[in-house]
Amino acid sequence: MKIVIAASLLLASAAAWSQEAPPCPTLPASAGLQWEQRVDATFIACKAVAADGRQVLNVMLTSRDPKIRLERRLREEESTFSGEEIHWYRLDLGGQETSPAMASRRITVVEFDDNRYAQVWINASSPEELGKLISLAQQLDVRATSAQLSAGN
Repeated sequence: MKIVIAASLLLASAAAWSQEAPPCPTLPASAGLQWEQRVDATFIACKAVAADGRQVLNVMLTSRDPKIRLERRLREEESTFSGEEIHWYRLDLGGQETSPAMASRRITVVEFDDNRYAQVWINASSPEELGKLISLAQQLDVRATSAQLSAGN
C-alpha cells in the first residue's frame, strides 16, 4: 500500500511540475536557436545559442534593479519587449571607438511592475542579424516567467 501511495504522490508531483511555465520564454521554432538557462532564487538567465555555438541573445530576469545606466547618446532602435516600449542602446565602451564587431551589439533594460526587470543583450554579427534578433526579441513574452521571481521572493 505504501508503494502505491508513494507512486501516486510521485506522479502527482511530476504532473504539477510539468504544468509550470518553463523558466525561459518560448523561442519560435523558425529562430533556429536553443536556450541555455540558469535559474536561481533571484534571477533567471536565458542565453539563446545559435547552431554554431554563438550566444546571440541573452535575457536576464531579476527582481533586483540592475542599475545599468543607458545613456541617451547611445540610443538606437525603438522597439518593444514583452509588451513594453523600449529603446535599444549601443554598448558603452568608455569613449573608445566602436569596432565593426561591436557595432551590431545592443542592450536594454525593461522595468515591469512590482520591481521586476529584464536585461536584454543582442550579440549580432552583422546589421542583418541585428534586425532579425530585434524582431525575435519583440516576439518574446517574459511576463509569466518574471512573475515566478516575484512569487519566489
